[in-house]
Amino acid sequence: MAANPGSGSDYSDVDRHQDIKVLHDMGYAQELDRRMSKFSNFAISFSIICILSGGINSLAQATSGAGGAAIGLGWPLGCVISGVFALAMAQISSAYPTAGGLYHWGSILGNRFTGWLTAWFNLLGLVTVLGAINVGTYYFFFGAFGPRFGMEDTLTVRIACVAVITIIQALINHFGIRLTAKLTDFSGSLIFVTAIALTIVCLAAAPSYDIARLFTFSNYSGDAGAGVWPQVSEWWVFLLGLLLPIYTITGYDASAHTSEETIKAAHSVPRGMVSSVIWSSVFGYIMLCAFVLMIPNMDDAAKQGWNVFFWAMDAQVNPIVKDILYLAIFVSQFLCGLATVTSLSRMMFAFSRDGGLPASKTLAKISPKHRTPVAAIWTGSILSVLFVWFTSAVTIAGASAYSIVVSCTVIFLFFSFAIPIALGLIAYGSKKWPQMGPWNMGRGLYSLVAVLSVISMILIFVIGIQPPNDWALYITVGFVVVTAIIWVAFESRRFQGPPIGDQIRKRAKDIAAAEAAVGEKG
Repeated sequence: MAANPGSGSDYSDVDRHQDIKVLHDMGYAQELDRRMSKFSNFAISFSIICILSGGINSLAQATSGAGGAAIGLGWPLGCVISGVFALAMAQISSAYPTAGGLYHWGSILGNRFTGWLTAWFNLLGLVTVLGAINVGTYYFFFGAFGPRFGMEDTLTVRIACVAVITIIQALINHFGIRLTAKLTDFSGSLIFVTAIALTIVCLAAAPSYDIARLFTFSNYSGDAGAGVWPQVSEWWVFLLGLLLPIYTITGYDASAHTSEETIKAAHSVPRGMVSSVIWSSVFGYIMLCAFVLMIPNMDDAAKQGWNVFFWAMDAQVNPIVKDILYLAIFVSQFLCGLATVTSLSRMMFAFSRDGGLPASKTLAKISPKHRTPVAAIWTGSILSVLFVWFTSAVTIAGASAYSIVVSCTVIFLFFSFAIPIALGLIAYGSKKWPQMGPWNMGRGLYSLVAVLSVISMILIFVIGIQPPNDWALYITVGFVVVTAIIWVAFESRRFQGPPIGDQIRKRAKDIAAAEAAVGEKG
């Protein structure tokens, strides 16, 4: 059987037609360029998770919290929480492999309102996480190289640097999934190599291997931890530290968002989700444990607050080795943002083609030349820069804007994960979800991870709104109120959701025309 050029020798015409048929059966055209391999689908989620981004930039939530136990015990616990979400989402993604997967799952397994709500929470989470990633990338560059260039951390410099980073990421996405996939493939390998190298360097520089440090609870809340957390009990500061792994091990929904660009999506997407979480969890744990062992003194480390990574590296690591690692980490963080632009734009495109956003016709357009949703790419990127500007310009009650952003991002993203998972628990076995996809964990295991996901969502919400991030509660409630008003006043009558039944059959001519417009031969 002839292979599809450019998509891998194991991708036959039969496979290709099957992927397109699944899409047609859901009422959509193959407008995006289906060229991502199984590894590329894994790599885009692995790149967004990026243990070298959240794992390093948010380290203070552990070292200025419960100390070594926040890594030794807290990291695995947080990864398990993220993992149950990934397993549940992987099962649904195998049955419904479409771009903007969460939106479709929420609609198909529930109704048009639950799909609309899922899409809005996921979009808000993706916009805020892109802003958080790129402002974190800026701060990493500033900490690693800024003083050498005479940089000062002013509002103007910060916004200008974040804007430049985001523009480059958007440009790369603009020019097609081939280039983006190549860079995220490279990013996946770079993260593995850099994490291993950092682990070796940390272990080599460690004054001793005090393994007990990894399981020793401390309480560095308040002044002892440079005010990263307010004064709370030992157990509360440990729970607050779970935001480090939970925030870091997210973004695996990117595998679902790029389903329509992935070959053998029903098989590749769930594997990409689950494997990205497993490898990130394992390598992140080893790397961060090595870093904790390298720290000269935990009490002194806690006092460094958000600067703890640079403080420890400056104290323990050879300057040349340190700069090489810094450069690799910076590139990895940049590519993390690149992959997030891809995920955000595909979600925005998928929601728009069903009329879910203002200017939907424009946002749902695909460039015939590049086969990418150009308007969605640039709109999402601009919104993230505006978000960074807002959080940088406004200090909320003296709290860390970055910390509040992390909390809001975690709440929004995981809430968008939890909605379709909970709906799937109810819908499986009905007309809405008659059977699982080819990646099948079985109904019993799905039911277990779905229940655990709902329980975990409650825990995440409670942790996420604790001081100093209590403004996250008001922001979340405010968003829910605003979306409720928009739905009742406008969208409940206008928004129809994904096509169903006769609507799918009536789209046949439109599907053929859309594919012809972008040169898709079917």
